[in-house]
Amino acid sequence: MPASRLAHIAPFHVMEILKRAQAMQAAGRDMISMSIGEPDFGAPPPVVAAAAEAMAQGRLQYTNALGLPALRQALSQHYADNFGLDVPAQRIVLTAGASGALLLACAALVEPGAQVIMPDPCYPCNRHFVAAFNGRAQLLPCGPEQGFQPRAAQIEQAWADDSAGVLLATPSNPTGTSIAQDELAQILALCQARGGFAIIDEIYQGLRYTGAPHSALALSDQVTVINSFSKYFHMTGWRLGWMVVPEDLLEAVERLAQNLFICPSAIAQYAALACFTPEAQAIYRARKEEFAQRRSYILGAMRELGFVIPQEPDGAFYVYADCRRFLGARWPDADALCNALLEETGVVLTPGKDFGPATASDYLRLSYATALPRMREAVQRMQRFFQQHGML
Repeated sequence: MPASRLAHIAPFHVMEILKRAQAMQAAGRDMISMSIGEPDFGAPPPVVAAAAEAMAQGRLQYTNALGLPALRQALSQHYADNFGLDVPAQRIVLTAGASGALLLACAALVEPGAQVIMPDPCYPCNRHFVAAFNGRAQLLPCGPEQGFQPRAAQIEQAWADDSAGVLLATPSNPTGTSIAQDELAQILALCQARGGFAIIDEIYQGLRYTGAPHSALALSDQVTVINSFSKYFHMTGWRLGWMVVPEDLLEAVERLAQNLFICPSAIAQYAALACFTPEAQAIYRARKEEFAQRRSYILGAMRELGFVIPQEPDGAFYVYADCRRFLGARWPDADALCNALLEETGVVLTPGKDFGPATASDYLRLSYATALPRMREAVQRMQRFFQQHGML
């Protein structure tokens, strides 16, 4: 029989929705996916070329469990160039995606029975990473009036005897909102004063559209920061991420990485070295500008349709939309509405039930990691759908 911990691990609904959409696509339907958080661009040519060169040269062997020294050094330089931070390469651990980094962090830090504080809504897998090591997610309802992000005072009030630390994301999935740097400083100070840990997910760090990107690493050398080559660097299927860990955690993380993963993908690591070339950097800047244009369009279009966007996203590529305007006997919750849109229009969105109970019924998430012409078509389909049902 499966282990009892699986009772606390729910399906990842966005992946279930994606499976249905793919089956409908295979049956001949034209589907427009705005559900999954995957940039449509793909890795830029210099990255693909670097991977091909590595394969041609036979660089296919295991790397060090912590990753290629050259790539760790490139990331150290990335922090210096973009954030003015001195992050030693030896504190940077390359991982099998941000998911691999979160698993290593939870394996190193979460004791059985410990509670880890995180906001509701939040990325659903965070709860399950904690559960995988017999901890428990301690969800704090965080509404739009606070940017869907927790406040230091709220965390302090919720901290219990079995609270072990916090797991936060800035910018966040599903909301695209960030934690203000002064608020984050208070949260980190609180964790340190309570003897707790802080894991900060910064995988959308490069995709901020208002204000300069910042890092928790500027505030503390005791924080564990998670990042990824999937989002800003558009290498989703390559499964490569990294984490920056405090010095006193490095040996434990290395030991876990050796046993759990051996090493990240060698090909992905050699390819990622090309992310930091001038040619690739120029491509990433241009693509970020396109994301900003998509963000501007879809915010206006969703509001014209009747959705409420109570907190505009400042980062990532998501809009978290209040859909209560459309709910009632026909569609009692966001899940029913998303399923109706999927079946009747071929537009694929994610209901809020993935992200925690606080917003499960009333919100849906839209990803604008989709080309602008396809998003326009999706909006037109939704408009016709609501008109046909007498909602517009």
